[in-house]
Amino acid sequence: MRLATPAGSSSFSRALALLVAGTYFMEILDGTIISTAAPAIAADLHVRAVDINLAMTAYLITLAVGIPISGWLAERFGARRVFTAAIAVFTIASLLCALSPNLAFLCVARMLQGLGGAMMVPVGRLVVLRDADRKEFLEAIAYLTWPALIAPVLAPVVGGLLVSYASWHWIFLINVPLGIVAFIVATRVVPDIRARKVPPPDWVGFGLCGVALAALVIGMELIGSAPTPWAAVVLCLLASLAGVAGALWWFRRALHPLLDLRALRIHTFRVGNGGGALYRMVINAVPFLLPLMFMLGFGWTAFEAGLMTMAVFACNVLIKPATSPLIRRFGFRNVLLLSNIGGALVLVACALMNPETPLAVIAVVLFASGVLRSIGFSAYNTLQFVDVPKAGMVDANTLSSTIAQIATGLGIAVGALLLRGAQSLLASDLPAVASYQVTFAALAVIMLVPVVEALFMHRAAGDLVRAR
Repeated sequence: MRLATPAGSSSFSRALALLVAGTYFMEILDGTIISTAAPAIAADLHVRAVDINLAMTAYLITLAVGIPISGWLAERFGARRVFTAAIAVFTIASLLCALSPNLAFLCVARMLQGLGGAMMVPVGRLVVLRDADRKEFLEAIAYLTWPALIAPVLAPVVGGLLVSYASWHWIFLINVPLGIVAFIVATRVVPDIRARKVPPPDWVGFGLCGVALAALVIGMELIGSAPTPWAAVVLCLLASLAGVAGALWWFRRALHPLLDLRALRIHTFRVGNGGGALYRMVINAVPFLLPLMFMLGFGWTAFEAGLMTMAVFACNVLIKPATSPLIRRFGFRNVLLLSNIGGALVLVACALMNPETPLAVIAVVLFASGVLRSIGFSAYNTLQFVDVPKAGMVDANTLSSTIAQIATGLGIAVGALLLRGAQSLLASDLPAVASYQVTFAALAVIMLVPVVEALFMHRAAGDLVRAR
């Protein structure tokens, strides 16, 4: 399947790329800002701070489930119509989040946000990349990610300020004016393209994916319950495995599968979405855990925690101009080894931090974390598409977007699960920061797994992109 493209178009639209980056800005701002506000939201909704991860995970997993169907919707109804509708849904859902009276309502509203996000950024990214020349990929990806990197920089501080001097409701209300502006611009710059012939949607594959992800998240949440209902946990995990097995079986046999797995035959795509998924999972657990450690383990205020967490993301912006030259100079293999090994060492450093650690040392550790995060994301995001033929770009984009969102959602869920496990296993007389130290140490071990994959990657992988 491939969207029809206007005749004579040979390069990606920079204006459209900036718009997609703007919508990505909203997604990241909303996902990142809630971490700083977690204790305040928990207190208002009468739940534990760590339980707010359910609202974050519900959003991200719904986003992952909805992404595959977004490609079909764009082909069936047109990219402009789907993209603008997605912005509207996301904006309305943000308002509902601000009006949430309890955690259940918040989770439902976040799931609605996820549906909007599933149709928003993936469709926009596809429209941008569909005409980009292979040697323009680094530039196209840079346009898509540059403005979006600003959101995590602003989110911790903005979140801390809003929570400390207003209320947590404003972390969602801030999306309303942004959404209105994006909607107006989208009606003007998004091309009205669609496929000439659209196959029927794969509802069987959609249902199997939904069952697998929902059962996995529920099972992981039940593990954190006290006492843990192990029978229900095992049942959920078995249901998730059955859903995954059923989905893989169906995708290989369906005439028009929800997810086309053929792109996984391409080595660079497989590395970008195999080790890349584990990398994203670990990296996305960090912004959730850091503010909680600073507030609940170190005793800092929300604003102080947000200000320090900003160091992680500020470096994303500062190092971004150097990421493409680094890839061209040293190659994808060496850059991935650097980002993964360095990332593991940074997590070990986080595990060694405590309330007595000098602020300068904490800032340096988080600064290094941000640098490595930006390098790793740029390398994985570019590597996955370098060898994908244009005819397979739609299916590869859908598959990679789904894998990335699942990894992001599971990162927060795994981080919360490890934290709960550490809290239950450690002696109650230990300081609160001890459970966070154990959690960061466990994440450092997981980060070493993609290192093995990168070691076996061909040294010349991605040379077509580096040649520019």
